[in-house]
Amino acid sequence: MTARPAGAIVEPEFSAVRLIAFIAMVFGMFMAILDIQIVSASLATIQAGVSASADEIAWVQTAYLIAEVVMIPLSGILSRAFSTRILFASSAGGFTLMSLLCATATDFNQLILWRALQGFIGGAMIPTVFAAAYSIFPRNKMSIVAPIVGLVATLAPTIGPTVGGYLTDLFSWRWLFLVNVGPGIVVTLATWLLVDFDRPNLAVLKNFDWAGLVSMALFLGALEYLLEEGPSKNWFDESLIVWATVASASGALVFFWRAFTAKSPIVDLTAFGNRNFWTGSLASFVLGVGLYGLTYVYPVYLARVRGFSPLQIGETMFITGLCQFIAAPIVGRLLNKVDLRLMIGLGFLGFAWGAAIPAAITKDWGFQELLFPQMLRGFSLMFMMVPINTLALGTMPPSKLKNASGLFNVTRNLGGAFGLAVINTTLNKRFDLHIQRLHEQLTWSNVQAQDFLAKLGAVYSHHGADDAMLAATRQLAAFARREALVMSLADVFVGMAFLFLFMAGITPIMRKPLAAPPPDLAH
Repeated sequence: MTARPAGAIVEPEFSAVRLIAFIAMVFGMFMAILDIQIVSASLATIQAGVSASADEIAWVQTAYLIAEVVMIPLSGILSRAFSTRILFASSAGGFTLMSLLCATATDFNQLILWRALQGFIGGAMIPTVFAAAYSIFPRNKMSIVAPIVGLVATLAPTIGPTVGGYLTDLFSWRWLFLVNVGPGIVVTLATWLLVDFDRPNLAVLKNFDWAGLVSMALFLGALEYLLEEGPSKNWFDESLIVWATVASASGALVFFWRAFTAKSPIVDLTAFGNRNFWTGSLASFVLGVGLYGLTYVYPVYLARVRGFSPLQIGETMFITGLCQFIAAPIVGRLLNKVDLRLMIGLGFLGFAWGAAIPAAITKDWGFQELLFPQMLRGFSLMFMMVPINTLALGTMPPSKLKNASGLFNVTRNLGGAFGLAVINTTLNKRFDLHIQRLHEQLTWSNVQAQDFLAKLGAVYSHHGADDAMLAATRQLAAFARREALVMSLADVFVGMAFLFLFMAGITPIMRKPLAAPPPDLAH
């Protein structure tokens, strides 16, 4: 590393107060990310509690995601204008209040309103923590700070459904939101009293681009909606999906036009001119596909094929979170000793391997069979997440860091939404194909099918000959549907493995980052 002129760059100071303030911020981010998935295992219970229909209840998750994905990129300009302290404390306080209002909602409309506001207000916490991590600590502390941020960002969505299931089973669905209140108050007070990283600069709000804000909200909000709802509505067979696509495309056109022509654009896209930032954002997008995709796929298999309870699903998936904890300090030690591109490549290869193994899944797989793939997933997530964050944000100029953090984090969320949309569509299409093929095989001329029906008929013989044959036929049809689902899930695992193998192959185009500690923003 070449010597820098004296006084050119001021290394950020490290202090216990600054560390405590940052940990409080990290806990706030944990709550915001956890709440993306915490309701997913309890939607049926919430549906009964607020008298919602099966179609309506999905909005408990969709409303949060749409609102959050708009706030994340917006947080960059808000943080520069109002300071980290004011924005984060306001975000944490508002998130806590909205959590309380969600818990006390008496009908579906109230719940969706508070849930959307919870996602919008709380969304600012996520990129603000990422920006702070790479601006308030000296470079030699990154081996401690970066793994903490990476662990929280990947662990929260991994354990979200399990935590939600436990809280609902032990107490009620309202505790999915009440659990945020106590910690939220502590986080709000801690950040208000301890955070002093930068100063407000209201001048950045001069010539605020309202057209850019509205178009960005339309672009990202409609995109999130069509990705969330598209698979269940058979995509363009539903008029709402068509209109969402038109709205998103129209919003995108205006947003990008304003981003390159407005005097003070709502989001500065020039960060993508940095090769490490755009390759890191691409890697973050794909990581989001794997992170949220497998967190969804495993419970689908365990619940619908194996009949596992939320407790059993949580125990099975706990291995991934445990391995993430084990991997965090290892990754931290390697961060300044090993080429980040090598770590990222190994992470992608490990994740691909962890997805390829379950491609041989059968109806009998359980904890033992899923143990090694889960371990690979946990270790690989940390080997991807932490170096990707450091590669994309660690050497970003301080003046662009807050804005870049918002852009970077939204790619991971969009990757998750895109991944879930593709996974659900794949499951639906491949299920139809596999069930059709199975029906073609299970004909009256198939000797094995005849023998199987005869054995089932004997089991149900106490119902009478006709009823026994009908029950046996229904049971055979149920077995066929189960096998079709298992084969569809195997297809998803194959696709996931190839995606991550491809990403491992393009890792070398990333540039090896040069050490360049940013100046202390408090000066």
